Amino acid sequence: MMPHLRIRGMKKDEIVKISTELLDELVRVIEVPRDHFTIEYIESTFIFDGQENENMYPFVEVLWFKRQDKMQEVANIITTFIKPFEYDDVTVYFTDLIPEHYFENGKHF
Repeated sequence: MMPHLRIRGMKKDEIVKISTELLDELVRVIEVPRDHFTIEYIESTFIFDGQENENMYPFVEVLWFKRQDKMQEVANIITTFIKPFEYDDVTVYFTDLIPEHYFENGKHF
């Protein structure tokens, strides 16, 4: 399903808390059906100088079919939803998928 958000560097309960309203905004801006979105929580541990670091750093990867004109607005929406959890930095990275390389259930998309 597209778009697909992979989120690491956050607590799972934080992602769950914002997921409904975040999707509301993304559906509005990207103009794709809600059931086309997925959000994936990736558990991660940050390590610095030989020890675990408690300071988490949200990194959101958005995998989608290229929507250059929507990129800034989507990045702003994601950042706006994450910032209230008081992270110093939020990174949003876009990976443009090539439709010709995308298959669903063995069938070309």
